[in-house]
Amino acid sequence: MGSKTPLYDNHVEAGARIVDFGGWDMPLHYGSQKEEHHAVRRHAGMFDVSHMTIVDLGGERVSEFLRYLVANDVAKLKDYGKALYTCMLNPDGGVIDDLIIYFIADTGYRLIVNAATREKDLKWIREQAGAFDVDVLERAELAMLAVQGPEARELAAPCIDGEWRDAAMALKPFNGLQAGNVFVARTGYTGEDGWEIVMPAANAGKTWDRLLAAGVTPCGLGARDTLRLEAAMNLYGSDMDETVSPLEAGLGWTIAWEPDDRDFIGRAPLEALRNSPDRQRFVGLLLEDKGVLRNHQKVVVEGVGDGEITSGGFSPTIGRSIALARVPAGDYDRARVEVRGKLLNVRIVKTPFVRNGQIRIDA
Repeated sequence: MGSKTPLYDNHVEAGARIVDFGGWDMPLHYGSQKEEHHAVRRHAGMFDVSHMTIVDLGGERVSEFLRYLVANDVAKLKDYGKALYTCMLNPDGGVIDDLIIYFIADTGYRLIVNAATREKDLKWIREQAGAFDVDVLERAELAMLAVQGPEARELAAPCIDGEWRDAAMALKPFNGLQAGNVFVARTGYTGEDGWEIVMPAANAGKTWDRLLAAGVTPCGLGARDTLRLEAAMNLYGSDMDETVSPLEAGLGWTIAWEPDDRDFIGRAPLEALRNSPDRQRFVGLLLEDKGVLRNHQKVVVEGVGDGEITSGGFSPTIGRSIALARVPAGDYDRARVEVRGKLLNVRIVKTPFVRNGQIRIDA
């Protein structure tokens, strides 16, 4: 038996198929992964993401500390509630984890880090924080729900206290707000609009039931994965890890190179790789033959070399198989993927594949 979120009983009551996910007992689906996927693209779906790790940092030098700890620059965060997506790197430039940072006070920030990397993340953060006299507080007493889809905010609005509701509805993407005893942010992992709502664990079940009564569809890990793949959002452990630079994981945009005198962990190896002609490409693939693209399948680029699919699967929105892959450097737009001993044709396409319900590629 794994760890359970405060919503475990709600999942069982809703008929979820429970699976182990990084040591947590989590819902894979509630009957139809495909229907849950379409609910998010067309209406609204909700995900229990209480297994994610919420960490609050505080101290007079907390901003200085974060400017050293992560590759993006928290100095960009000028307004309370503003969020920043970034990678936390090791000294070799590999990705320890990807995370979201919220600016919540003059001397305070909130981090949302991955569940599977919780122990190593907390250990690493605490090791680095000591030199800056920064307090590191894990908020295990909190739960988090993600409500995603074109109707998500409208249907979830009654879950926000009336005095804060208009401000929550007015939030711009990648901004958050402390609304009474909940923290609501216009962020997500699906490529759709919506909110992620952090609340006391004791309130999670009531909020879940309220969203369920409003017509929001419960969604499991299966739909979450196909949605994030269509949106070309990286999954830690699949698309990047401690052996992979963000430059070779499609995350170069999360590195703040300026000011050039800001020293952050892993900067020197990234600088060396930045302009390397041998740097691998991170690309989207669209399968043009019959079959399904899966993680770890070999990508063959004739006359250039081999790569590997990092995330692959069937896209319910497009009706075709898609993938993210790390491939050799070079200027080409075609490749083949080895599937069960056969080489199938794929086209290299710009990502995301789908965003805000719209197919973004020529399928």
